[in-house]
Amino acid sequence: MYRKEQFVFRKNEMYQAIIRNYTEVDFNELINIQMRAFPPPFPSELWWNKEQLENHLKYFRLGALCVEINGRIAGSMTGLVIDFNPSEPDHTWEKITDDGYIRTHDEKGNTLYVVDLCIDPEFRGFKLGKVLMDAMYEIVVHLKLERLLGGGRIPTYHKYSHIYTIEEYVNKLTSGGYKDPVITFLLQCGRSPLKAVKGYIKDEESLDYAILMEWRNPFCLNP
Repeated sequence: MYRKEQFVFRKNEMYQAIIRNYTEVDFNELINIQMRAFPPPFPSELWWNKEQLENHLKYFRLGALCVEINGRIAGSMTGLVIDFNPSEPDHTWEKITDDGYIRTHDEKGNTLYVVDLCIDPEFRGFKLGKVLMDAMYEIVVHLKLERLLGGGRIPTYHKYSHIYTIEEYVNKLTSGGYKDPVITFLLQCGRSPLKAVKGYIKDEESLDYAILMEWRNPFCLNP
């Protein structure tokens, strides 16, 4: 099980945060946070349901994380372990995560894969996404895995797709020429682009692209 306490800051105020594995008693609030974080027109069928959350605990409880501030859950992040081959990187979110049910979890795999990251809008500004990301890095090191990996949507790409190919736009983002709320955040968390994948998830803003973003375990002898 994972549990850590640390201070977080918003503006000039300091708060104590607890990062821990979520449990069955947290399910209703986790679903409510998804509803607040992803309101319509986001498809309601893509919010967590209790069966998915039950599976997260059943198959990989260590990778089911939440963060609390003042006794309230402020966000969550979920992962599973897969066996990833960098020479064959193309995949879809639905297939690799079993549509969020993570029955594809492979405890003998080499990669911790991000299923979801969600922060309650009320708690934005604390940089809790990075707090949860750091916790996942610690799990990668603890399990002696090669990397943390996940697909990042590119919500700004539709504005520039008539000018740049997806590869050119990734170069613009990594050179600081443009900023994207998702990809720039992941870069700030220490993740690096591996490849742009077409058809990763249905997403009009990203034109169905996602950028596979990885963090390599610096202690791994065979990355």
